[in-house]
Amino acid sequence: MAGPQCCANPPNLSFSCGSGAGHVEEIGGLKSYITGSPDSKIAVLLVSDVFGYEAPKLRKLADKVAGAGFYVVVPDFFFGDPLVVFDMATVDGWLKNHGPDQGFKHAKPVIDALKSKGITKIGAAGFCWGGKVVAELAKCAYIQAAVLLHPSLVSLDDIQGVKVPISILGAEIDQRWPPELLKQFEEALNAKPEVDGFVKIFPGVTHGWSVRYKDEDEREVKCAEEAHQDMLDWFVKYLK
Repeated sequence: MAGPQCCANPPNLSFSCGSGAGHVEEIGGLKSYITGSPDSKIAVLLVSDVFGYEAPKLRKLADKVAGAGFYVVVPDFFFGDPLVVFDMATVDGWLKNHGPDQGFKHAKPVIDALKSKGITKIGAAGFCWGGKVVAELAKCAYIQAAVLLHPSLVSLDDIQGVKVPISILGAEIDQRWPPELLKQFEEALNAKPEVDGFVKIFPGVTHGWSVRYKDEDEREVKCAEEAHQDMLDWFVKYLK
């Protein structure tokens, strides 16, 4: 179950249409924001939080990843129905119709479509809700590298089951997925020498900060940029 922090500081979606340097097209049955060179043989899948693929800061990050030489795809896993009302009853009802299990199901055709385009390596990063989707992809080795940023709904069993290199970037101030749990994730990864794992906890920031940072908060912006770079470094290390 998602907590109140998952819905804190929501993005302004009012002006998201047309935002970003890329474009929207259908891939694997899902409308997706696409950015980066179509000639690249390496793709990165960004799996959004509950606010969906139109969030301007997520698209800005997608463009940044594309600038590092990746073909980037941000699918609309919610089929035009992102979370827009934030009381807990609404959140719980929304999750029944938009569970990460459904996201995992819909991610597979997207990955197959990328491979049909000649993509040879695929990494995936998941934010909050998207972290669970990416964890499932990592457990089935549908991807070659994974990054979870302030993940939600991810269990210790999930981490114990991953089969590809995985980086977990968490917040110090996170009620439902606190540093204590992330430390357990780190211990589980350390017990799997066959899978490279990395866990980092960013001090003084709250759940969701990497894509919902406040522009006027220099500390949050700095930590978000650091997390973005950590994510990029992970993909460069394992995909290039």
